[in-house]
Amino acid sequence: MSYPATVRSAWLVWTVALSTYFVAVFHRSSLAVAGLVATDRFHISAAQLAAFAMLQLGIYALMQIPVGLLVDRFGPRSVLLTGAVVLTVAQAGFAVADSYGAALLARLFVGVGDAMTFVCVLRLVNAWFAPGRVPLITQLTGVVGQIGAIVAAVPMTWALAHLGWTTAYGISAGFGVAAAVVALIVLHDQPGTRNLRGPNLSLGAIRASLALSWQQPGTRLGFWVHFTTQFAQNAFALLWGFPFLVKGEGVSPNVASVLLTLMVVSLIAAGPLMGWFTARHPWQRSTLALAVVGAIATAWTLVLAWPGRAPLGLLVVLVMVIGLGGPGSMIGFDLGRTSNPLNRLASATGIINQAGFVASLTVVVAIGAILDWRTGGTGSDYTPDAFRWAMSFQYVLWALGAVQIWRYRVRGRAHALSLDPLAPTRTALQPAA
Repeated sequence: MSYPATVRSAWLVWTVALSTYFVAVFHRSSLAVAGLVATDRFHISAAQLAAFAMLQLGIYALMQIPVGLLVDRFGPRSVLLTGAVVLTVAQAGFAVADSYGAALLARLFVGVGDAMTFVCVLRLVNAWFAPGRVPLITQLTGVVGQIGAIVAAVPMTWALAHLGWTTAYGISAGFGVAAAVVALIVLHDQPGTRNLRGPNLSLGAIRASLALSWQQPGTRLGFWVHFTTQFAQNAFALLWGFPFLVKGEGVSPNVASVLLTLMVVSLIAAGPLMGWFTARHPWQRSTLALAVVGAIATAWTLVLAWPGRAPLGLLVVLVMVIGLGGPGSMIGFDLGRTSNPLNRLASATGIINQAGFVASLTVVVAIGAILDWRTGGTGSDYTPDAFRWAMSFQYVLWALGAVQIWRYRVRGRAHALSLDPLAPTRTALQPAA
């Protein structure tokens, strides 16, 4: 295969894999604008509503390391296709669920299918693209995939209002069928190989692989970067942003859905810039991550400290700054990429990807519990004061994560210098020494 043909094939494989990730993000985010509808449909409290996202995020986080190991063993194509099928069936089940228990079960399997997507796409990126292109393609993967969250905002708000729960979620499940069929036809694990298989993994080999990945300071730094940058955007987009804007800040549902869309637009716009920065200035990747965390915490402080309801302009600033957390979290994967060999990359990626979703799960559950505490568990009857208390919980995890980023940034830089004294002068576009 000629080089130009290989390049064209790489972009085709990436586009198809990205479309599958797009659908996964759509399914993951489709609950964000349905929180109030779900509260009325299943007659549930804030804590019970939070359980939807808790199960989805919890199983996603728990599966990241096993999925990474499965990708190293069976290749990204097989795992990605399995995830697409599971995700589609689960979303269809959510469409017809008529009880809280059935809906919880469906949402759990949405998390299962979602968990089998992103790690596979990143492994394909690393297999098909030159190392110098990987940071930018990784950022583009994250930000273009997040367009699925836009599709899950305004159109899902309209569909839920005009078509009803079952039809809206039934139509969304159909997207997964199309994505799975195209992926089955097009995807190859690497140039010239449709299905790549790794060595059998014994329990001892699994422990050794994970231990070697975790021993790398870059993996640990990537873990805490992902932990600290992602949860504010996830908690806002997946569940609590819409109720906060409508009940806490008094905007209309249509305005709230537009604000959620603006958050994703910010994410998409910032991603390529962060990808360029991480490629050109790898020594400052953790600096950029800390700057993102500081900006998000500052924006939330302005909104929560505002007397009464914040003006619309400030809410626009808030959602656009929160959106920076998405591409900010991708810095963690780049730290893992430059710290691990390809045969352990999916496992290391799984470790890092787990972090942000553990943090997101913690925040989602804590917000629901605090809302119930401040409102007496009165379902969707949330108050602005209750939201101020609930959203303030985020500062706990920002503080913890910032300390850990600084800690492992020092260790990671010392380790890099011990291996290559010229590391600070290099860029990710240059070959490793």
